[in-house]
Amino acid sequence: MQLFDNIPEKALEWHTSGKGAVLATVVETWGSAPRRVGSQLAISGDGVIEGSVSGGCVEGAVIVEALEALETGEARELEFGVSDQDAFAVGLACGGTIRVLVEPVGRVIPESLLRDLCSARVDREAVAYVVDLDTAQRRLVRDGFAERFRMDRSGFEEDSRVFVGIHNPPLRLIVVGAVHIAQALVPMARIAGYDPVIVDPRETFGSETRFPGERLIHDWPDEAVEALGLDARTALVLLTHDPKLDDPALEKALRSQVFYIGALGSTRTHGKRQTRLEAAGFSVEEIARIHGPVGLDIGAAGPAEIAVSIMAEMTRVLRKGA
Repeated sequence: MQLFDNIPEKALEWHTSGKGAVLATVVETWGSAPRRVGSQLAISGDGVIEGSVSGGCVEGAVIVEALEALETGEARELEFGVSDQDAFAVGLACGGTIRVLVEPVGRVIPESLLRDLCSARVDREAVAYVVDLDTAQRRLVRDGFAERFRMDRSGFEEDSRVFVGIHNPPLRLIVVGAVHIAQALVPMARIAGYDPVIVDPRETFGSETRFPGERLIHDWPDEAVEALGLDARTALVLLTHDPKLDDPALEKALRSQVFYIGALGSTRTHGKRQTRLEAAGFSVEEIARIHGPVGLDIGAAGPAEIAVSIMAEMTRVLRKGA
């Protein structure tokens, strides 16, 4: 599986190769901070970096502190005020303040814990890295923090010094139907941070020429989605307009934890779809998970605008719930 960032993985690689490694994490922000809480920067013992904690305005100071922390083997909490001038340089209107936790791998973050974290990320398993800054206790948590996982929101627990770093699997979009809307939707989804996959047994539609550089699967949709796996960080969009292709994949999705299911078609088409699913044994509540007609009603005209409406609806469901 391709990860969109490989910061913990890079830190583990540097540590196990003997170079030494430090992980720096944004744990708190005030004002218009350049990077959100949970953003990370990995620093090797020879000063190579991966990731970012500020968009460039405080990285130099963090690297210096990280290399010193690697020598002493102690964690450090750093606080930086980002000036208006520096904020403008990284694309913000005004400055803010960020707090960064610096943790050497090995002597502060146990190698075994970091290895388990990296394994969970590869396996698309949601996991939280929890550190109590008063007791220096560190652990991985898989159950609990439901709202943090749903919102993808790292941060301190209320009135405490316990920081929860959320490591969700990368967002994934499975598009069934290599049609003209998909040609607009897939690049938009990639820009928004999704790992897109296009499923269509019709190789003429799902061709490299029509989708250059994208992952294409030419299996039947129900077989493809089952092989890919359907988890809570996956969105499924059905665009073939053909029940023979859409319905089997739709049934798989309704029995899964995917966060979004959208299906192309008019209100009348969706009504027929509901009837078929009821006959297949699905409840009204289960069928209500389907967004059909797909996308927010923005008066979209043409494939690109329909793709915009789908992306907007996916984002709303991801961030605000169904």
